[in-house]
Amino acid sequence: MGYLLWIAGSILALAWFSRIAEAALGVSSIADISKPHWDRQPSNHPRVSIIVPACNEEADIEQGLSGLLALDYGNYEVIAVNDRSTDHTGEIMDRVAASPAAHGRLRVVHVTELPPGWLGKTHAMWSAGLQAGGDWLLFTDADVLFKPEVLRRALAYAESENADHVVVFPRIIMKRPGEKMMIAFFQTLFTFGHRPWRVADPETKDHMGVGAFNLVRRTAYEAVGTYKALRMEVLDDMKLGKVLKNARFRQRNVFGDDLISVRWAKGAMGVVDNLTKNFFAVLSFQWWRTVASVFGLFFLNLGPFLGIWLAHGWARVPYVVALGSMFLIYLGMSADSFHGSDLAQ
Repeated sequence: MGYLLWIAGSILALAWFSRIAEAALGVSSIADISKPHWDRQPSNHPRVSIIVPACNEEADIEQGLSGLLALDYGNYEVIAVNDRSTDHTGEIMDRVAASPAAHGRLRVVHVTELPPGWLGKTHAMWSAGLQAGGDWLLFTDADVLFKPEVLRRALAYAESENADHVVVFPRIIMKRPGEKMMIAFFQTLFTFGHRPWRVADPETKDHMGVGAFNLVRRTAYEAVGTYKALRMEVLDDMKLGKVLKNARFRQRNVFGDDLISVRWAKGAMGVVDNLTKNFFAVLSFQWWRTVASVFGLFFLNLGPFLGIWLAHGWARVPYVVALGSMFLIYLGMSADSFHGSDLAQ
């Protein structure tokens, strides 16, 4: 029993300590486009088509579109897709498009039927892409809040890096303590599956995609088959990042402080609901991956606590290392979440 506890403890200590060591070294290498030196115009001033799919988003769509229409970059259009909404989303879109603030920059596409073999969101984005005239396509969500300078800064960065795909990590708006706790926990686990600091390395399989801000060069988007190739993907944002990386297009992800922000979930259970909705899709809808992941998560997260209780003497040391590393990662993620939150008192 003591021998097995040593082995299990060593695996846990190595797993958690390696994550915190790699993250500590890697995160600092990710660019932050909110810094003053990115406050500039791209020299070639490419045209951008911003694509916003929305289904029953009447609570957020007006504010989201208004933010997009206030961007301080001149050469862009917004294509908003009303994807079979049963609320007032379509009416609000039409009203915003007809307002003087739109300056004719906003077009609205109404989807009334979903063709067989498609999911609604991928079909909406593909449909908008067919009408887009931009050199770049920016796929975003209806509830994302944009600061005026974010597109200009992202394009300047893309130009400097000769990138084909740029992801800007959003600031997560949190108004309840439970949201902050659960999102920090999710971000802690995320470090085991994805390494954002390795995305720029063409020799790794690490990739990234974020629904809030996926900026893709049009030629790259078309080369990987557009969203038609991803028509049944639930995790469309990450899958787009994956196919672009596998095709060896230049992919970058950056921080942006509060240049874009989104409230990802409402309350702790809202976070759980979002993760539950996507969990099986992350595992490619394979039952054996799901079972293995459940056991893996149990071992990683509860193993250190069980080890401290069951082990004795020096056998507790690796479990202490694992718990300490786990605590430091969670503390770091929690601090970032707090810095990026709007936590109600």
